[in-house]
Amino acid sequence: MSGNEHSHEGWHEEKRSAYLYRVMAEAEAGTPRADLFRGLAAEAEGQAAIWARQTGAAVPEYAPDLRARMVAALVRRHGPRALRSVLVAMKVRGLSVYSHAAPGHPLPTTLEEVGKRHRGVSGGGNLRAAVFGVNDGLVSNASLILGVAGASANSSVILLSGVAGLLAGAFSMAAGEFVSVRSQREMFEHQIGLERDELAQYPEEEAEELALIYAARGLPREDAQKLAKAIISDPAQALDTLAREELGLNPEDLGSPWGVAIFSFLSFAAGALVPLLPFFALSGGRALIISIGVTALALFAVGAAISLFTGRSALRDGLRMLFIGAAAGALTYAIGKLLGVSLT
Repeated sequence: MSGNEHSHEGWHEEKRSAYLYRVMAEAEAGTPRADLFRGLAAEAEGQAAIWARQTGAAVPEYAPDLRARMVAALVRRHGPRALRSVLVAMKVRGLSVYSHAAPGHPLPTTLEEVGKRHRGVSGGGNLRAAVFGVNDGLVSNASLILGVAGASANSSVILLSGVAGLLAGAFSMAAGEFVSVRSQREMFEHQIGLERDELAQYPEEEAEELALIYAARGLPREDAQKLAKAIISDPAQALDTLAREELGLNPEDLGSPWGVAIFSFLSFAAGALVPLLPFFALSGGRALIISIGVTALALFAVGAAISLFTGRSALRDGLRMLFIGAAAGALTYAIGKLLGVSLT
């Protein structure tokens, strides 16, 4: 891409951002966020003017494209909060006000506080993913095994079906997580690349945008400007903070796509293996009864573990998960029984 084309693209993106900021300000009329988005619209217009000068030629009057008009219509209907991920992908900033503006949330007032707050914010994510991955494998494969058992008493058929369900589910989970995390990472890398370019092109304007965000969240205007300038003066700190505060992105939340895929595969497989284990050593009704027993215990344990994230009673969540799993298993067993009768 030539320098002129790059400048024209930058101009178009900033004009589109300004257009969407004004729409967001209309949707947030009467709130402090409206002032934030109006201020960001003015900053985007100023940055568009910088790009326009770099083109060395007259730029046409901006007209929103179809995508921008569709997103604007959705923002008017559902509000900016519901469209956060779409707006981030369209180079819209300031969306962290929807995740950090809760009453009582302490605002940083120094550069040290910004760095401290940004460290270690993603703890517990792997544990949560493991618990829910095990739960998915446990419920889906237990239901499959019971469905097959309802249709056929042949232990070899049940074992083969269970192994197939374990592998199919685990690979499906791994592939889905790989694509999801890879897409998120590519989006983040693209957005952080744009931030890096803008930080080099117009650091003062980036500092002003950051100050607007902090001011919208309750920090006095003068303090917000001082803090923003201190952050922008350190390029590494600035990129990290801009990603979080302007884009609402947390780099620490995005792991390796391969790592997440392997983790998802193993956690799902671990859960799916539980109802299958008795069939490796036993056969017939005895294996099925033991499978139901260990699955029930595992369902209760997983439900109790989920209470760590819900903050509710472990007994309550354990019994609820046991009931859900039992209902799914009973239904698939009954369907298998009906199919088995109709096929004989």
